[in-house]
Amino acid sequence: MAKYIYEYKNWTDFSWQDKSINVVFGEVRLMQGKIIGQMNALGFSAKEEATLTALTLDIIKSSEIEGELLNYDQVRSSIARRLGINTGGLVSSSRHIEGVVEMMLDATQRYNLPLTENRLFGWHAALFPTGYSGPYAIEVGRYRTGEIQVVSGPMGKEKVHYEAVKPELVKTEMDKFLDWFNNEKSLDPVLKAAIAHFWFIIIHPFDDGNGRIGRAITDMLLASAEGSGERYYSMSSQILAERNRYYEILQKVQHSSGNITEWLNWFLHCLKNAMLATENATQKILRKAEFWKLHENTPINERQRLILNKLFDDFEGKLQTSKWAKITKTSTDTALRDIKDLVEKGILKQTDEGGRNANYELFDLKPE
Repeated sequence: MAKYIYEYKNWTDFSWQDKSINVVFGEVRLMQGKIIGQMNALGFSAKEEATLTALTLDIIKSSEIEGELLNYDQVRSSIARRLGINTGGLVSSSRHIEGVVEMMLDATQRYNLPLTENRLFGWHAALFPTGYSGPYAIEVGRYRTGEIQVVSGPMGKEKVHYEAVKPELVKTEMDKFLDWFNNEKSLDPVLKAAIAHFWFIIIHPFDDGNGRIGRAITDMLLASAEGSGERYYSMSSQILAERNRYYEILQKVQHSSGNITEWLNWFLHCLKNAMLATENATQKILRKAEFWKLHENTPINERQRLILNKLFDDFEGKLQTSKWAKITKTSTDTALRDIKDLVEKGILKQTDEGGRNANYELFDLKPE
């Protein structure tokens, strides 16, 4: 069996080939600046909306990586409440969701505070408010005292993917990690985020929840890299999309003797992909914001406003009179009147497809 990275002397003196990561690292830094620029061009409420969406996704996807599905509306409402964002129809959320949200917001909104043992214990306790993970009682709010193995497969035929640092060494290793985290100032925070993620996962200091806390630490450093608690992209969503590769790389690099180039390379590409996904979403938000600015004095009724917003977000299928009537809960006559009114105003147009049912879409041209 190959040695684990932590079995080497001075294993945390990580090394990597700058040449291999320079291009993608440069692209990531450029995109960060570009996204922040785009967001600053948005109005205040659109910017809030973008932050709320990114944080909601981040929390939901980070839990989903662990196989746990959280309720979208509950998570979103919990974040909105804590950030003082006014969104209609807030729903109440479970104690568990409140805890997960608490941890994530503490990491991203207070990114400039030191990361201490007590703070980590607080995060851990917030993740497991009942002291249980599923049906199992776990050690909460403190480092583990037992051995830990990451395994898969049926009972009796388990495959060990990883055996973490011995419990008696966890505190020493974590002290070293926290000292580095709080005092290492020469590294670029984006690279620091990649290294911190790997380092923390290798120590695996808790009974459970290591992945989620590791990703919160990553988000904390990315917020620090941008000098802002406003989040516009979700690294966890992207990790979930690339989950198999994520585990594959971790498994491979956990046996290296300290060279983590492959991990950094994967992490930076993953981050770049997360930002590309955001760029597409941002374009949508920008188009929507521009549209409403253009039409701030156009008389538009509530039904029309509802459908137009849906068309800018994610409208499924074709827009027809019958669908309009169904969504707005009105008669087809009213729906047709609403549609014709928007066609006359140059906001909607009938598509070229013939047939019994006319389809409509947004007019893309901006009036001069």
